[in-house]
Amino acid sequence: MDIPLLLLIIGVVAVVASFFVGSDTRVVEDELEKVSISLHQETSNLKKRVRLLEEELMIAAPAQENFSAPKKTIHAIIVNQITSLHSQGYTVPEISQRSSLPEDEVVAVLRSKGVRL
Repeated sequence: MDIPLLLLIIGVVAVVASFFVGSDTRVVEDELEKVSISLHQETSNLKKRVRLLEEELMIAAPAQENFSAPKKTIHAIIVNQITSLHSQGYTVPEISQRSSLPEDEVVAVLRSKGVRL
């Protein structure tokens, strides 16, 4: 027999044998694909839940701000300045001008500190 004919026979036998032996890799590929799909679905569901929670927090936060707290907090130094100026005899418009706050906020700060106007 010739070497090329012998190599051809061995090649044909190897190709035929690969159809029977190669089925393990297909099973592994199928399992990997299933795991990948389930991971994608779980990630998608988690993203949806996070998005819903963010929307709930965005809806709930402004409602709480409107009823429980003023629009912005005034720093303690400014509060001390307002009370000090009032004790020195300055009027509300003068205090408002010096503290760069609207008159209604100055009045609110003074009332929160127990000053009668």
